[in-house]
Amino acid sequence: MPIDPYILLLLATVGLAALVPARGTGADAASGASTAAIALLFFLYGARLSTREAMDGLRHWRLHVTVLACTFVLFPLVGLAARGLVPVLLTEPLYQGLLFLTLVPSTIQSSIAFTSMARGNVPAAICAGSFSSLAGIVATPLLAAALLGGGGGGFSADSLLRIVAQLLVPFVAGQMLRRWIGGFVARHKRVLGLVDRGSILLVVYTAFGEGMAEGVWRQVSPARLAGLMAVEAVLLAVMLLVSWYGAKALGFGRADRIAIQFAGSKKSLAAGLPMASVLFGAQASLAVLPLMLFHQMQLMVCAVLARRRADDPETAEVAGTAGTAGTAEVAGTAGTEAAGTAAGTAGTAGTAGVRETAGARETPRPAVGAGARGR
Repeated sequence: MPIDPYILLLLATVGLAALVPARGTGADAASGASTAAIALLFFLYGARLSTREAMDGLRHWRLHVTVLACTFVLFPLVGLAARGLVPVLLTEPLYQGLLFLTLVPSTIQSSIAFTSMARGNVPAAICAGSFSSLAGIVATPLLAAALLGGGGGGFSADSLLRIVAQLLVPFVAGQMLRRWIGGFVARHKRVLGLVDRGSILLVVYTAFGEGMAEGVWRQVSPARLAGLMAVEAVLLAVMLLVSWYGAKALGFGRADRIAIQFAGSKKSLAAGLPMASVLFGAQASLAVLPLMLFHQMQLMVCAVLARRRADDPETAEVAGTAGTAGTAEVAGTAGTEAAGTAAGTAGTAGTAGVRETAGARETPRPAVGAGARGR
């Protein structure tokens, strides 16, 4: 399956940071630019997300609570259980990065795309991804401070204040100004998407450059990377199974279970990279490595799974029900981009990853009801 093109850009940026890391005055300038880029990134997130539309989705609150529980409760519990793999498969820094991976919020665009491809409840996926991203701005730093402590990120009251200043304040400012700038953001979302991607590349270059200067990459061997990938494959498999069968045990219909599985098993690279840069400092390069690997893995696996869900006889049987009818209607209106992307080949994984990483969060107005019927 094709690799997400943006992942290739990220890897190229890592290579550039390894060969030509910023030093001295250049490092100070890169760090300042990275801080400003992170603030701009979250300001644009706030300007894109409609609070009113998100609140409309609360009518399907059981589904959203289930996705949030998968993202911020079950994922961290599995991450904590992986502690027993140190030092057999993972080094302590890699484990810290793996645990941080389990704390970041879910995706939006790729969750929508795969839910649409699998003929699930697209409006629910839109709302669930939005709620997760919004909750993650507060929940991820708090969980990181509680679970990681001083074991690699140097978490402290100062770290949380930096999170508030660099992430939460710009996000709130974007929300407050959305009434006046929302139209501009919507009209120029492609150009601003390039700003998003450029900001994240700058964050990656700065983090990995600092890591090279501190010599952190000498701690990673090919065997350790292979062990990390094996652990992440198991982590993804566990969350896909738990989110699917857990939702079934809770009595959700098939369309809702599809949305829960794809929104509840993903982690956002776009949200995780800036947070790691703020929280981990020079250790951010190792902290984000597990997240970068997991991001590509989840796209490739979920692309295959979504197509199999769509071809499942049970999915075809419910294609005429209210839930699927709502999804079909939303695919032509609210979720046009996501549905159009999902209608392609398995390369959807790469496209969805680019849009997710770019932070292209223009969320259409969802209509989620008890029957998951789109307007």
